[in-house]
Amino acid sequence: MRAILKLPFLVVLMGMTAPAMLAPMALAVRLGDFLTARVFLQSGILILLFVMLIGVATQNRPPRRHGRGHLVDLLGAYFVLPALLALPLVFLVPTAGFSELYFEMLSSLTTTGASLFEGTNRLSEPIQLWRGEIGWLGGLLILVSAFAILAPLNLGGFEIQSAHGPTVGPPAGMRGTLRGSKGGISARLMRALGSLGPVYLALTAALATGLLLEGARPFDAVMQAMATLSTSGITAPGGAPAGRAAEMLIFVFLIFAVSRNSFTRDHAGPRMRLLAEDHEFRLAAGFVLGFSVLMFLRHWLGAIEVDSGRNSLAALKALWGAVFTTLSFLTTTGFESADWHAAQQWSGLPSPGVILLFLSAVGGGVATTAGGIKLLRAYAIYKHGAREFRKLAYPSSVGGAGRAARHIRREGAFSAWMFLMLFVGAVTLVMLALAATGVGFSDSMALAVSALSTNGPLLAAVRADAITWADLDGTARAILGLAMILGRMETFVIIALISPEYWRR
Repeated sequence: MRAILKLPFLVVLMGMTAPAMLAPMALAVRLGDFLTARVFLQSGILILLFVMLIGVATQNRPPRRHGRGHLVDLLGAYFVLPALLALPLVFLVPTAGFSELYFEMLSSLTTTGASLFEGTNRLSEPIQLWRGEIGWLGGLLILVSAFAILAPLNLGGFEIQSAHGPTVGPPAGMRGTLRGSKGGISARLMRALGSLGPVYLALTAALATGLLLEGARPFDAVMQAMATLSTSGITAPGGAPAGRAAEMLIFVFLIFAVSRNSFTRDHAGPRMRLLAEDHEFRLAAGFVLGFSVLMFLRHWLGAIEVDSGRNSLAALKALWGAVFTTLSFLTTTGFESADWHAAQQWSGLPSPGVILLFLSAVGGGVATTAGGIKLLRAYAIYKHGAREFRKLAYPSSVGGAGRAARHIRREGAFSAWMFLMLFVGAVTLVMLALAATGVGFSDSMALAVSALSTNGPLLAAVRADAITWADLDGTARAILGLAMILGRMETFVIIALISPEYWRR
């Protein structure tokens, strides 16, 4: 263990790609596809040897003991790891170029779930499992990094509740399950993995078991479980949640992408009480309830026009479809309920793409696998706006609710507003870059929000006739690949890396 802790963080991540190839290899052996099994085995051995050589070459190199150095490693991982992950696919999918396979793996690693092979049977089940597994591991990577790297630097949404805001200074104390940990950033990474990894695995196994009991194939159950917990939305073709009971089960597990208090604790006390008092959880509940009712009324009014409004069963199906789809896109997972399509047939109205774009842009909770702006930032902006409206009516009033609440309304809201402006600016820049490659306005907006919010299925859900990921040329894919990394790392992290203060240290 000490030898591993002495290696650079990026080298450790590269080494972890080798044992990850055992899962698709085992599935290929079970299916009798020994060629695929041999390719994954040999690729894993080759990567392991390569990493061992790098480890030997860097064994005397002093490891980075500060979170700022690990930010560089984390950013480098999103550029380097997809190349290693695409190695077995080069031999197994010869019809695709390396740039396409690199994009596929980058999309999976960032939990975006955008696929160039969407809706096709070109990929065998071991390769589909490989995509889903990389998305699942990418979710675990961002969870561990959030608590071990971003939290001490007050980044990744933690700056909203921090008294110092975003910083590139020395690491501060950890929060939640890692509070009081000692031994430097490498030790914190291992503690974070030891604390979050078993919970993440157990939740995935529990959901897969539940889906299996609901009648799903074992392969589809595992893929759906990994896609739900990682919010990657990566499932096999035709492997979307089947049945309302399966959707209800997935709905429960999507809550883990709404608030970090669902699987960790910032304060002592019963977990249900913590969730009831959690700002992100309550705001998410408001979004789900409000937008579900709004979309239900939209379909209901449309059904009245076609004399179908008296069908109470269709109305209930439309309501559930709106509830499930709203939470799914809010957590940037991108699952669509089967009743979502039934509601459109019931009313004859198309999908409300603007609402889905907004939900994906808002995103899930801080220190979860979800992308987007994050609910805590949205809450800070809301509280600041509510306070300003109250001051219009009562100019001499004094805001209460405690010191922490006042901080969120002031400094937290300022940080959240800065991030919102950076997010909007990033969407604008990506849209302009895509327009230069010939992509239309509507498609470029959907692509930009989809990449920056790490919600690949959003593109197909916004418009039925929208451009597909496979229709993009190499330049557009490169632009969106960078947007996925930016969306996963967040703009504050990139600003911290290019800060002059960082390079002076």
